[in-house]
Amino acid sequence: MDPKRAAEPSPSGGERRSVVRVVRPVRPRKLAKVPFAELAEGRLQGVVSSGSDLARVYVSSIAAGTHDFSCSTNNNRPCGGLGGSFMCKHLRSLVDEAVTQYGLERVARYLKAEPGDGGDLAGVLNGTKASAPAAGVFSRFLRHLSYLEVPGAAEPLPEMHWFPAMGAAH
Repeated sequence: MDPKRAAEPSPSGGERRSVVRVVRPVRPRKLAKVPFAELAEGRLQGVVSSGSDLARVYVSSIAAGTHDFSCSTNNNRPCGGLGGSFMCKHLRSLVDEAVTQYGLERVARYLKAEPGDGGDLAGVLNGTKASAPAAGVFSRFLRHLSYLEVPGAAEPLPEMHWFPAMGAAH
């Protein structure tokens, strides 16, 4: 790639780069309840652990702008706590953990929402139940988990050449 074009705006409005800036969490998260949360594809989306079954997880998402929401198991079964116009506990946990990871202002800005009294974001999201793709979110979560199984080694891993070193200066 031409170095002069590396920082030119792309047609989508962002900059074209070969590296992605790593955003450190605002505060450390408890990964047992919400092991994966991301702001991507126009949604806050992630994987939330079941409160009653250790083998079950839910893929939950909230669309930016409309605040329409979706929640289903990793086997595409709808969440029993999801109503037509009210969010289930999985979605509320996802919002809470995203705020912990990214900060209230960033999550609210991404979702195009104005937090309520005391910084309550989940309470002001007035969307309705809608279907959203879950397979891609779950697949990315599983890919992230696979990196935990890579044995420690002193030499570089070719498949992780893109991964930034946390201590490297930018």
